[in-house]
Amino acid sequence: MPGFEFFGDEERKELNDVLESGILMRYGFDAARKGHWKAKELEQAITETFGCKYAQLTSSGTAALTTAMSALGIGFGHEVIMPCFTFVASFEAVLSVGAVPVLVDVDETLTLNPDAVRKAITGNTKCIMPVHMCGSMADLDALKVICGEYNLLLLEDACQSIGATYKGEMLGTIGDAGTFSFDFVKTITCGEGGVVMTNKENIYLNSDGYTDHGHDHLGVDRGADLHPFVGYNFRISELHAAVGLAQVRKLNSFLIVQKRNHAQLKSIFMQVPEISYRVIPDEAGDSCTFLSWFLPTEEITRAVVTELKLQGIAAGNFYWYDNNWHYIRKWDHLKNAKTLNILSDVQRNALVQLQKTDFSSSDAIMGRCISTAISLTWTPEQIREKGERIIAVVRQVLQQSAVSA
Repeated sequence: MPGFEFFGDEERKELNDVLESGILMRYGFDAARKGHWKAKELEQAITETFGCKYAQLTSSGTAALTTAMSALGIGFGHEVIMPCFTFVASFEAVLSVGAVPVLVDVDETLTLNPDAVRKAITGNTKCIMPVHMCGSMADLDALKVICGEYNLLLLEDACQSIGATYKGEMLGTIGDAGTFSFDFVKTITCGEGGVVMTNKENIYLNSDGYTDHGHDHLGVDRGADLHPFVGYNFRISELHAAVGLAQVRKLNSFLIVQKRNHAQLKSIFMQVPEISYRVIPDEAGDSCTFLSWFLPTEEITRAVVTELKLQGIAAGNFYWYDNNWHYIRKWDHLKNAKTLNILSDVQRNALVQLQKTDFSSSDAIMGRCISTAISLTWTPEQIREKGERIIAVVRQVLQQSAVSA
């Protein structure tokens, strides 16, 4: 899954260009940098690779989401509808711009349930933010229809689905704006980094200034720049961009290996009829970073997870239902509105209300789900061994369940 598995001479070459110039900052110092502009080159490569008009790099995926929301005009009093299965950064970004995260159920796509989205819309709703979890996509056709009916923004959090497509279009380029994370365990890594992608010039220009203290970048040097609005420091460094530049050129090879390994592992799992799989709105577009699968009941799933741990083969198999970072069930800090800064009354009341919100529909899905991360470095023999060991555990638990029933 992660691009760091294929680090090599390409990354070292790009990094050395930066180190030899000594200019680690993406802006300024034109003469000293010896013609090396890694952030600019990476942004251009992103537009060419993913088919968007504009790309603005940031220091992280979280910064990319925060930047995108600000560039879209999302702020105080606005509600952003998002799934209850995501990474904590999604709601952190919403809160950071003064908006309210409205968490709703997922379905067996492991992404936003369109029916739940419709029910959550109020007069304060500004944006629908699907999170394309674990390499696959939300039902974007249904969500675009809803956005059109209610005049809402569509912001794609595609941080976990780099390289995935939906009906021929790259995830992250379909909505008003989209974001990737380039942290250490993403399909493309910069070590730390992120990007805002858009086809709208005004959103790009807003993002460009917002990530660099409001600079308009129109002066002959940084000292001559004007500041049309207040911004923040969400810049990426040249070192991080250099790593990403080498990585983005390898994306196609990553995806080929990932899909091959995913297909082989799934073919092994298919031997067990009790195993079912996540719904993928466009199967051809799955980036295959994970194989996400379901067992018949939460009890059986828990027993399988426990046995995988006992046998020392749990690594890379994620039971999100008990995960502190990815599912609302364990987000006590969010539901108790535990922040260091003072939230608005609207934000605080909305968060506390989550304690009483019924997510039983999502619980019934997530309690039965295991996601197996797909490594780029597996050999066919390793995949065969891993798959056979996992399904042996599943069969063992299923047999024990049948006996005790």
